[in-house]
Amino acid sequence: MEVRWSASLIALVAILAIASVPGTGDDVSRLTIRDAEGGALLASVPLPADGAVALRYRNSLYGSLAEERFTITDDGELQLVQLASDELAVLEEYYAIATPAWRAADDDRRAWLAEPALAMTTEQLRIAATDLGERTLIVEGEEPLPLWELQGADPTVVLGVEDRTLIGY
Repeated sequence: MEVRWSASLIALVAILAIASVPGTGDDVSRLTIRDAEGGALLASVPLPADGAVALRYRNSLYGSLAEERFTITDDGELQLVQLASDELAVLEEYYAIATPAWRAADDDRRAWLAEPALAMTTEQLRIAATDLGERTLIVEGEEPLPLWELQGADPTVVLGVEDRTLIGY
């Protein structure tokens, strides 16, 4: 009887240890959306395994959909890695890309892709979450999250990566 208890206790400790290591077990970090004014947590989603997230929006000048695609670095920062749009003009004129855009693969959500003209890495991203732009967080395996539906009097929200212990999980 004593041997079984010890083996069970050891197994439990091993499971807990594995679950607390980043990248294993339950999600240690999450993407969070907070109110910019007071910092209240509005929503959170698990970090994707590949670290890829996108912000989709409706371009106010062209009226078509575009995306800013990010990867989450090992330091938990958001790094802009690609721009995507339904219209080439959004990339060439609105973003003023420095290198030519290219046609996306058939299975991509948008028709055109481009490299950002400027490198950007940030810990937090302040987003104007208005119904005009319809900004939406896209994370593979999750339902699209319409950010404009989360905001209150101040339409600005803050996207970041946080340790789950800081957000009550």
